[in-house]
Amino acid sequence: MNPKQTLKNMANTMKMAKKPDKDEYQQHLRLVLLGIAGVGIIGFTIQFVFSVITFGR
Repeated sequence: MNPKQTLKNMANTMKMAKKPDKDEYQQHLRLVLLGIAGVGIIGFTIQFVFSVITFGR
């Protein structure tokens, strides 16, 4: 890879990038929080199931 071309590509990407507006930011925030909550619920469920299984022995 050519370092000059890489820097040029990085500069072009920064020129094209835009700051998200409030609605877009809130939508992304909701999706991220929903994903974190989903992973937490799955982890809690697995831990709960295995604690019930091992307690029954």
